[in-house]
Amino acid sequence: MDTLTGLLDGPKARGAFLLRSILSPPWSLRIEDGAPLAVVTPIRGDAWILPDGGRPVRLSPGDVAVLRGPEPYTVSDAPGTPVQVVIGPGQACSRDGVDVAASMSLGLRTWGEVRSGDENSAVLLSGTYQAEHEIGRRLLAHLPALLVRPAGQGAVATEDTLVRLLAAEMSRDEPGQELVLDRLLDLLVVGVLRSWLAAPDSSAPAWYRAQHDRVVGPALRLLHDDPARAWTVAALAAEVGVSRAGLARRFTDLVGEPPMAYLTTWRLALAADLFRDPEHTVASVARRVGYGNAFALSTAFKRVRGLTPQEHRRLAGAAPPAPPATTATTVVLSG
Repeated sequence: MDTLTGLLDGPKARGAFLLRSILSPPWSLRIEDGAPLAVVTPIRGDAWILPDGGRPVRLSPGDVAVLRGPEPYTVSDAPGTPVQVVIGPGQACSRDGVDVAASMSLGLRTWGEVRSGDENSAVLLSGTYQAEHEIGRRLLAHLPALLVRPAGQGAVATEDTLVRLLAAEMSRDEPGQELVLDRLLDLLVVGVLRSWLAAPDSSAPAWYRAQHDRVVGPALRLLHDDPARAWTVAALAAEVGVSRAGLARRFTDLVGEPPMAYLTTWRLALAADLFRDPEHTVASVARRVGYGNAFALSTAFKRVRGLTPQEHRRLAGAAPPAPPATTATTVVLSG
C-alpha cells in the first residue's frame, strides 16, 4: 500500500452533501458551513471563488476546485457581486437572516434562483464532506486552502468523466444512490489530489515524497500494509535490505521523524478512525493496529492525543479543524 492510498483508505464520504445550483446572474453565495473539505465545479457558465484573504480565482466549465475548510469563502458570478445568500453550518441557507432553503428548492438535489426565460443561468455542482477522518487530516494539513484543477488537464482527464457522471447521478433517485454519489465524489477528490501531489512545485508533504526513495519507500509501504506487526527498526531494515543505522538515518532525514515514531503516529491515526464506529471495542482496535491489549492502546492514545479512546469517540462528531496549511493559499494546477 502506498502512502497516499493509506491516507485515503480510511472511512470515506458518508452522506456527503451534494447539490446542483442553478443561478441567474448576478448571484453570490457566502459559504460559512465550516466543512473540512468541499468541491465546486461549474457545468455551465463561469464562477469565481473568492477565498477570505486570497485572490479571486475564475472557474470555467469542467474546472474542479477543492477547498480546505473550515475558513469561509464566497462563490459568485463576478468578484464584485454583493453576497445574496449565506450558507451556514448544516447547510442552512439564509438571506438577510431569513431561511430560504425551501423557497429556493428546485427539486431533487437542486437549488437556486432562475429568472423566467433566462438562458444564461450558471449551473454548479458542489459536494461537501460533513466530517473529516483522522488519517485524512494528515493530508489536509498540507493542502492549500484552494486547489484548482483545470478542465481537460493531462492526457486522460479522468476527472472530466467523473464530473459528467456525478452530474448525471445527482438527478437520479435509485436505491443505493447516496453510496454511488459518495464514491464518485471520493474519486473526483482523489484525482485532483494526485494531480497536485505529482506537480513538481506542489510542496507535497515529506512522507509523500519519501515513498519514491528506494529505501524509505518500501519501508513506508511495509508499515502501512501491516501496522499490527511487532516492528522494530532492525526488523524493518532487514526487510528492506539495509543496515539498521542506515534505515533510521535515511528515514528520519526524508520523513522528518524516526521509523518507530512514524509507526506510532500511523497506528494511532488508524485507531482514531476505528473508534468512530461504536461496534469496535478498544480491545479489537488494539489488535488491529498493533497493541497488545486495550490498556496499552489507551495509554498510548492518552499520552499522544491527550484524551482517552472513549473521550475521543464522544467528541468525534465535533473534531477540531485540521492544522493550518503550510503551502500556498491558492494553487492552480498547470496542464
